[in-house]
Amino acid sequence: MNPLISVIVPCYNQAQYLPDALQSLVDQEYPYWECIVVNDGSPDNTEEVALKWADRDSRIKYFYKENSGVSDTRNFGVQKATGEFIVPLDGDDKLGSRYFKEAIETFRKDPKIKLIYSDTILFGDVDEERINEEFVFENMITENQIFNSAIFRHEDFLAVGGYNTNMVYGIEDWDFYLSLIKPTDKVVKLDAFHYYYRIKAVSRSAVVNNHKEKNDAMLLQMFKNHVPLFLKYLNPVRDKIEAETYKWELDWHYKTKEYRLGRALFAPYHFLKKVYCLIRSREE
Repeated sequence: MNPLISVIVPCYNQAQYLPDALQSLVDQEYPYWECIVVNDGSPDNTEEVALKWADRDSRIKYFYKENSGVSDTRNFGVQKATGEFIVPLDGDDKLGSRYFKEAIETFRKDPKIKLIYSDTILFGDVDEERINEEFVFENMITENQIFNSAIFRHEDFLAVGGYNTNMVYGIEDWDFYLSLIKPTDKVVKLDAFHYYYRIKAVSRSAVVNNHKEKNDAMLLQMFKNHVPLFLKYLNPVRDKIEAETYKWELDWHYKTKEYRLGRALFAPYHFLKKVYCLIRSREE
């Protein structure tokens, strides 16, 4: 039996872009999916647009809730989902038509895979292909290597409690991946452009990136959410202590009788080596 993929689409003021997102799902070569569109109290005509698409395709389901932000809205959507796999998709982005097919085939080849993502095409105000880095867990501590719309198992999402709702201004996907993925987990990047990320002048990510205080607040909150993890890889106090300890041990070593005796015994050798190098340099 083919596994069902649940696509979670939170919407807030994205009605004009929602048809592109939903059409990219209808165009999927892998047909076993459902789409959970969640209207996060949007003041635009999101409901009208979503209901029209739900009438056209029974795989598209529409829900409304009071505004509470993208993290809570995605969590709400997953509660309504029935699929084995979850794909978050923002209402203004799109997916390539072979994404689901290739992802499921890859999961089937190796059940140990925890998450799958792909390369990215930037579109809208920018037209650019972006080849994302191959996954290295340690790099996730300082940079989010995985764009939104990765594919992961429903049960794994529930096991870590979903998205943290204290990530109110952004980078909630980065924070979530740090909860979902452990250093020993297998993560695969498909070498194909399956994720289409819309770039526009006014967007939630653009506001955060251009607002240093909000960006810093979210980075600090992410650190608080994962203190043991960050201290394992980035611990300035530990690093300073280790550096001072190494310096002390090195100074102690230089003062030992054994070290000074060794220096004395090898002094003629070092002198002859310097003379030899000097002669060779002049000959050249």
